[in-house]
Amino acid sequence: MTHILAKELPVVERPYEKCLLAGPGALSDAELLAVVLKTGNKDMNVIQLAQLLLKDGSQNLLNLYDYSLDELMNFPGIGPVKAVQLKCIAEAAKRISSATRRNRLTMACPSTIADYYMERMRHEPNEQMIVSCFDAKCHLLADALISTGTVTSVMASPREVFLKALSLKAVYIILLHNHPSGVASPSKEDILLTKRMKECGELLDIELSDHIIIGDNNYYSFRENGML
Repeated sequence: MTHILAKELPVVERPYEKCLLAGPGALSDAELLAVVLKTGNKDMNVIQLAQLLLKDGSQNLLNLYDYSLDELMNFPGIGPVKAVQLKCIAEAAKRISSATRRNRLTMACPSTIADYYMERMRHEPNEQMIVSCFDAKCHLLADALISTGTVTSVMASPREVFLKALSLKAVYIILLHNHPSGVASPSKEDILLTKRMKECGELLDIELSDHIIIGDNNYYSFRENGML
């Protein structure tokens, strides 16, 4: 198979040269992907292949979150190596975003907590429950994935939550889980779970400071809404 290389494009269309001249901010989404892909296929150049990747799903770079490895490998010219590279880029972007937000993290401000976990959780296809553990000065000690459920529900055991909190000598915890529907409104089960976790925390002298539901660029804080 004859692959069409980026270097075979006219100079003004080559993403490498454009980046060197004007910086990565000057590159379009397709050009950024083209730098990673390097080659197209016998039917399209690398820019066209990148544009094809951006055509469906979210129709932007968020497609890299949306596509599975198998789905990426269904695109012409993308094999296992390129598929893995693209997924790793998406994961790296998510972690960079999270690391930046950690510096602004304030336990007393639910919006900073939601912002910190938003990119990590809002793309997940199934519900997940995470516990974040804080010390007496409200500094984040660590977090842990407690359970993964289905598209519509997640089972979380107080035992697993508080074993993690006790192992870190946490004074406060915040529970977070995502709604793959994108709507952050709490269900009856979410309300009952919050009540149960709060009662268990009181017995162990570990305060449940908040329970935050992550939607698609929106969140629901039980504390902000007077539910805790």
